[in-house]
This record gives sequence, C-alpha cells and structure tokens, in this order.
Amino acid sequence: MELVRVGADSAPETRLRLALVDAGLPEPSLNEPIVDDWGRIWHSPDMQYKDYKLTIEYEGAHHRTSEQLARDIQRAEQTAAIGWLERRVSKEDMHGDARSAVSKIRTALRSQGWRP
Repeated sequence: MELVRVGADSAPETRLRLALVDAGLPEPSLNEPIVDDWGRIWHSPDMQYKDYKLTIEYEGAHHRTSEQLARDIQRAEQTAAIGWLERRVSKEDMHGDARSAVSKIRTALRSQGWRP
C-alpha cells in the first residue's frame, strides 16, 4: 500500500511512475498544475518534476487522433514557452522493464540539472 498514490489516471501511468522510482529516479508529482512565474496555471501534466521544470505525458491510444495530436503539440509548445521541458512516453517505451522510458526521463532530468 505504500506505493499507492492518488492522482494517476491510468494503470500505464502507475507502471511508469513505479519504473522511474525503481530505477532510482525521484518520484514525480501526479497531475498537479504547472504554474508560471506570474502565478498563471497552464495545465496539469500526467507527471512532473517541479524542481527541474520537467513534465511527463503518457501517450495512450486516444492521443493518436489528429485532434488530440494537435492539442498535444499546442500543449508542448506552451510548456516550452514558459521554460518547462516536456517528455512523452508511449506504450512502446514501456516494453519489458520500461528501460526506454526510464532512460528518456533520466536523460531529461539530467539536462534539467538533476544529479543522482
């Protein structure tokens, strides 16, 4: 029960969070709003590392429609415009022990200043 968290929207998001923690990365916050330097709320990413201005979006099947893709692109551009880095993880990144997803997030965290 100590691994249960309120806020995950799907089982794959939970698997991703657990894989990150199991790999020794910090535990990300779940579905908390991004607030810019002026106090404006932008959106609530699936996961985030506030101290490193890094968001993680798990891209499930519904992200494959052209309408959702357009919204995702707009969101990523807005996130970058306020100084945050967004990383997207898909089902393909989660094969096996999620090594690809963990590597992607570890690299992004390091680029944002995290040191193990």
